[in-house]
Parts: sequence; structure tokens; C-alpha cells
Amino acid sequence: MQIGIIGLPNSSKTTIFNALTRGKIETAAFSSGKLEIHTAMVDVPDPRVDTLSKMFSPRKTTRAQVQYNDIAGLARGIGEKGGIDGNLLNQIVQNDALLHVVRAFEDPTVPHIEETIDPARDLEILDTELILSDLAVVERRLERLEATLGKRGGTPAERDAQLKEQALVLRFKPQLEAGKPLRDLPLSDDDLRIMKNLALVTAKPQLVLFNTGDRAVSEPSTIVRYEHQRTMLAALQGKLEMELAQMSPEDAQEFLKEYGITEPGLSKVIRLSYALLGLQSFFTVGEDEVRAWTVRVGANAVDAGGVIHTDLARGFIRAEVISYADMISAGDLAEARKRGVLRLEGKEYVVQDGDILNIRFNV
Repeated sequence: MQIGIIGLPNSSKTTIFNALTRGKIETAAFSSGKLEIHTAMVDVPDPRVDTLSKMFSPRKTTRAQVQYNDIAGLARGIGEKGGIDGNLLNQIVQNDALLHVVRAFEDPTVPHIEETIDPARDLEILDTELILSDLAVVERRLERLEATLGKRGGTPAERDAQLKEQALVLRFKPQLEAGKPLRDLPLSDDDLRIMKNLALVTAKPQLVLFNTGDRAVSEPSTIVRYEHQRTMLAALQGKLEMELAQMSPEDAQEFLKEYGITEPGLSKVIRLSYALLGLQSFFTVGEDEVRAWTVRVGANAVDAGGVIHTDLARGFIRAEVISYADMISAGDLAEARKRGVLRLEGKEYVVQDGDILNIRFNV
């Protein structure tokens, strides 16, 4: 899973990146305005992995990971005159979701590019730029499709695919012209497959993260009412979370207790990102390795096997399945078998969050 961190200059984007990744990228009072990308892989915090690792004492413990990409270079005016520059656009569209950092704190030492602090305005500025960029992409694609369909070449299958794409892109154009993001449109799996090669930014799920500075805010919708599909809101005390990220686990626990923070920012953002993208975790266990895997909600046992290795999906026979809760209650696999909670499931079994799987296969 890749999450792209975006925001206006001096939105405290890099502060949030450091807080989420335990990074030490220097923050500055002024933005360079250049395209800069900072990338970091982060282990997904999951206490279930720790518990299973203690239970099985494996040679190796592997957590699920998230890649965060801090993308600089977004500002007022980038979406005009043909859309976002190709290099910058490529950096944005490769992400599965966007984390839009919005400044919601005062700091006289860090001047705001718009001179005043106004989260609603800042959200609208960047939304408008991304919508304009998508509109430019859509208009260019429609021109190419019309030119191609105006000719007599191509196989019937190719023309049918082009007509389907044209119909979809024609749905997108009035949505964007009305100043609305594409993620508000209901899109089928077929629609998502068709648009996969289009560099459309506003179709991506988005987590809007308000950096509230020293102010604790439990309900982010009190800052801005921002109601869109496949969109979530969160609020973090960015500087405090960045300091927390540099501490030892022991010091961090004391810090959390002192400030009354129930959940570290990293855990909160990853949990919301999983929910936003419709993802969940399952596990494989044994003496060699305890490992967390990520799969979409609603995936079946074959899909889960394919996440581990394509051979497991191709040669799938059965899956041995036990829930995390049943595994903890049983204490070990032998007792789980005795209790009958370790069961065999077929191809259509829908994987549940926390399932422990052992895929039987033959290729």
C-alpha cells in the first residue's frame, strides 16, 4: 500500500511525514517550490503480530508495511494550462490513496502562503487544482478517443473497449466541470479497470489530515465540514507527534499518558487508511515465520493465497483457517484441532480480519 502525502507549501506536510515515519527530514519556514519526493516504508503497528510471535517463537517476524511518499511541489495554479506537470502527476497517481495535510494552527515563525490560516480555503485551493488537472486529462483523452473512433481501423473488441472508455470519460467531464471530485461518483470494478491507465487524481480515496499544532481536536469535522465519498477526516498535533516518533517505546508510552493521547498518530492514520481503502490483515504462522499480510475486505481464500504467492492461488486445494481469537484461546495448533476450531475451507471462503491461514496447494 502506498500513501501519497500532499498539501500546499508550508502546510506542515513534512512534519506529518516525519511523525508517521520516524523520519528526520528538515522542516523549513519557506517552501522551495521544487518537486521533491521523500519516501519511507513503515511497519503496520499490530499487537496481534507480537502475540503470535511470542506464541510460535519463529525465526522471523514480518509485519505488513505501508509506503509513505511525501510529495512537494503542489501550489495554487498547478492545475491550470493543461494540468499538473507530467513528473509531478506521475508521483501522485502511483499512490493507492492520498493523505492531504491541511494546516490548522497559527505559527508566526512559519508564514502561510495565503497569509492567513483558513483550512476550508486551503482545502478548496488544492481540490480545485486537482480537479482542473483531471479535467485537462479527460478532455485530452476524449479528443484522442473521438479521433480513433472516427477511423475505421481496429478490431470489434478494440472498438468496443474504446466505446466503453468514451462513455465512462463522458461521465467524468460534467462532474469535474461542476467542481466535484471523481471519488464522489459510484464506480464499478469494470469502471476502475477501464480508468486504471488514466492519470486521474481526484478518483483516489483521500484522508484529510488537519495539523492542529498544540491544540487537541477530537472531532475534525468541527474544523471543516468536508463531505465526500471515499474520504475521511482526522486531526493530529503534528509537532507533538513528530517528537513522539523520535522517542524510545518506553518514553513514548509515558509521553502518551502525560498528554492524554490514546493512540499514536501513526497507528491512527494507518487504521484509517486501511478502512478508507477497504483493507484488512490476515496471518500465517509457524516456526519459520509469523507474518502479517494485507488483503481487501471481501477477498476469498484464493485471493489471500495469491497475496502470499501466485502458486498458492494457481494450485489452491484447501485453506486451514482459524480466527485470531480462537487461536489465542486455544494456545496452540494442537489444542485448536482438538477443539475443532481449526477448520478446512474451500475457494469461496471469505477471509475475515485476523484470520490465520495455511494454504494447501499443488502445482
